[in-house]
Amino acid sequence: MYLVWAAVVLAVITAIPYVLYLGLYAWIRPSGSPADKQPAEPMVSIVLPTYNEERIVEKKLDDLLELDYPMENIEVVVVDSSDDATREIIRDYFKDLDAPSLTLIEEDERRGLAPALNDAYAAAENEMVVKTDCDSYLPNDVLREAAANLADDDVAAITGRNVEVLGGSGVEEGYRGIQGHIQTLESHLDSTFIFHGPFSAFDNDALLPIDSNSLADDTELALRIRRETGKRVIFDPAVQYKEASHSGFVKRRKQKDRRGMGLIRLLVQHRAALGNCGNYGRIVLPFNWWFMIVSPWCTMTTIIFASLGAVSVSGIAGLSIPILLGVFVFLGQRDVLGPLQAIYSLFDTQVSLFRASIDLLLGNGDGTWEVDTELREAFD
Repeated sequence: MYLVWAAVVLAVITAIPYVLYLGLYAWIRPSGSPADKQPAEPMVSIVLPTYNEERIVEKKLDDLLELDYPMENIEVVVVDSSDDATREIIRDYFKDLDAPSLTLIEEDERRGLAPALNDAYAAAENEMVVKTDCDSYLPNDVLREAAANLADDDVAAITGRNVEVLGGSGVEEGYRGIQGHIQTLESHLDSTFIFHGPFSAFDNDALLPIDSNSLADDTELALRIRRETGKRVIFDPAVQYKEASHSGFVKRRKQKDRRGMGLIRLLVQHRAALGNCGNYGRIVLPFNWWFMIVSPWCTMTTIIFASLGAVSVSGIAGLSIPILLGVFVFLGQRDVLGPLQAIYSLFDTQVSLFRASIDLLLGNGDGTWEVDTELREAFD
């Protein structure tokens, strides 16, 4: 019986920060971007890291050329560490183009994403620097929306939301919907924590080198900009992109666990920011600490206590709790939970963060990234 009560108490404690955040959201009712957006058309450097992208890189370049923006105001900075035909395809693509211009950084060996991005950012010459991934689509207006946010002198970085999950993952779609509301609130409070690889934009003057072993390069850059320049790093739902994702429980672990590792490690490395940097350090970072570091352990412990407690009280009938959880996971990964799908998306994320924290404790994880063939097929 004590285990049952312990599970109840722990569940209540785990829920309190979420309830408080919901209350804060209801009080502030944030919407749109907090920036003083103004029409702007700065010179832009688009940074594109590539690794064995021969199947999709031409489609990505087509996507960039379809942007509603003067191509003569754009340079594309590609940093490539491929051992396939990716760089030859890129060279051929730009051979007869007058604009945009191309800067191709060729790496003889694969060092990891963070060092590659540091070189690309150093080579970027224009006022606004955009980072995008090869396996993402961008809407035509994305550069103008980003530039309008960066026209606010208090804003040095902007990221956006995934408006369509390529491959049709309802799990990821549900999580991104919740995440979008959280990031909108954070941006209206001060700044958001997470920045997204498919599209993030920065003032060139605010760029800083990132850790060569970083597993969350875009978020690390934004965090360092907020801490070291004092300028805001925000989320605007009008800045949009499309990215592929899995729904299957096992397949999602590879994609989500690595992201979780990077974010947890970043929070720990920058723990001195807690309590500093205005509401960013007083509210935003503490909530992310809870969500990414504390809550996953509380959630898993609650499940264990509840299962063991139910068995100790009801015998074999107590196995209904882990069985129901298994059914919940089975249905959730198939995107058939209806209104409960968003709750499953949060649970799935907590699982990844729990696994990520264990991997970090075991010393696993490096700065390289692997090509996910199935997700590339969703883009292709």
